[in-house]
Amino acid sequence: MRDILPDLIRWRNEGKPIALATVIQTWGSSPRRAGSRMGISLDGRMTGSVSGGCVENAVVEAGIESLKSKRPQLLHFGVADETAWEVGLACGGSIDIFVQPLDSKFFEELSALISADRAAGIVTVTRGPDDLIGREILVNEESRAHGSFGNEWDDLVLKVAQEIFSQRTPRRMMLNEEVEVFVDVILPSPTLIVVGGVHIAMALVSLAKTLGYRTVVMDPRRAWGSEERFPNVDQLIQTRLPEAFEQVRVTRSTAVATLTHDPKLDDPALKYALSSPAFYVGALGSKTTHAKRRERLLNDGVSEAQLSRLHAPIGLDIGAETPEEIALAVMSEVVKSFRKQNQFEGKEEAKLFQSPVSNL
Repeated sequence: MRDILPDLIRWRNEGKPIALATVIQTWGSSPRRAGSRMGISLDGRMTGSVSGGCVENAVVEAGIESLKSKRPQLLHFGVADETAWEVGLACGGSIDIFVQPLDSKFFEELSALISADRAAGIVTVTRGPDDLIGREILVNEESRAHGSFGNEWDDLVLKVAQEIFSQRTPRRMMLNEEVEVFVDVILPSPTLIVVGGVHIAMALVSLAKTLGYRTVVMDPRRAWGSEERFPNVDQLIQTRLPEAFEQVRVTRSTAVATLTHDPKLDDPALKYALSSPAFYVGALGSKTTHAKRRERLLNDGVSEAQLSRLHAPIGLDIGAETPEEIALAVMSEVVKSFRKQNQFEGKEEAKLFQSPVSNL
């Protein structure tokens, strides 16, 4: 949703009716996972993707039909092996997609949460009586933000949605024998905190922004951590370490990379980051440098368990030499770590979405 938000906002400002198509379940090797979305305008324009192939054409037609009829639709596409590649569903996969007109008030509340870089949970009735199908409840991490199903389910749905925030896994489930909902979560953008405004950092934050990361540079040395060197960084902090971390929120979606080689800057940052929920912590330097760093951190109270989280020398081993290549190696390792800890990926994702619809 985050990737198509600018287009949806522009279309809405232009007064265009919009339909939203959401992947709610996949089987086999579908190119797009549950929660993937595509926006559709009444004149046939689209943004985003739900499959990567010809299924998109059929979904666009369904979206236009839903806008005209003002009724949502639940679509199912099952593809035989011999035609799978033609429509973008590899290995004979199949996919369920829910298409609905986009409610303006709901979209306002949702876009506000996303723009504020806050997590948003969305519960949508995908099957049930006509007066319920398509209804949505939007929740933040504290409470229900918008919408109601108009009965005793609201409190239960809020509880389930809040569980999704910690599990990070969408869920298709039954409220009773006839009402089915899809529960999804849109997480804040991942953040990369770079300690040290060195040359590598300039290339690294540029690459990170291209990949959709929010970027933060920390360096109390104003000649290094300057706006001239980092004109496009999201946040530039020129406070000493570790106090600089008081100005940011470190979460499970945060990566920290220390690049200065200076123990006075790197060590306090690493000590803080290794005790935080950051999904990735890396430090630039050779194996010899890291051995000395490790000894210093142990003497400063960092535990062996915490040090086991540290990626050092930083980055994947791709034989990088230039600052740009080193940035690529670092960002590759960051992305690998993010995807590994993200429960949408790998066996957990396949297990969840190939299983039957779960019940409360």
